[in-house]
Amino acid sequence: MSYIKQPQEIERTSFDIIREIIARERPDFRFQDIWQEKIILRAIHTSADFDWLDILHFSAGATGRIADALSRGCTLYTDTTMALSGINKTELARIGGTIACYIGDAGVAELARAQGITRSMAAVDYVVDLAGRQPDNSLFVFGNAPTALFRLLEHCAGSGYRPQGVIGVPVGFVGASESKQALADSPLPCIAALGRKGGSNIAAAIVNAILYQLREA
Repeated sequence: MSYIKQPQEIERTSFDIIREIIARERPDFRFQDIWQEKIILRAIHTSADFDWLDILHFSAGATGRIADALSRGCTLYTDTTMALSGINKTELARIGGTIACYIGDAGVAELARAQGITRSMAAVDYVVDLAGRQPDNSLFVFGNAPTALFRLLEHCAGSGYRPQGVIGVPVGFVGASESKQALADSPLPCIAALGRKGGSNIAAAIVNAILYQLREA
């Protein structure tokens, strides 16, 4: 049985196929810039879903802001260990970045129980409190928890807290679409998946696309 075994060749061939399908089935589609192209192509590569051509929202200047924050060694905060696992930490460390997920932190779990909120919300509270006690250069990456995204937006509206950017792609049926629309409507630099689709794998793919483009630049 003959098949491709080399990982880099598999990925390169996959992207060639994706581009061919777009050229054939969406001949009038144009990417806004290289950042959007790299992000959308990797989202399609991750999911085999061409809806990403239409459902990813990019606020004005967001990709540049997020790329700049990454290049300055920011801290990424994720809502799931799955997103944390999927982000290329070697590339992130190469440019001085770090990543954290507090969903399993004992103090965060206790805060969630005491307040009757989700651990994802409590993790956002923890990060915002942390940011108030030290210089902040943070990006938020949400792939699973709409409540976390809503909570961040509440902090931004109430206290004026401003992360460098937000990648908001929670998946699901309860609050997912609404939270991402609220993010898209906010003044925050953001990349958001409109509608129900998303997931931690897509969140990681978006971050990785930016990291790989920074490496190639």
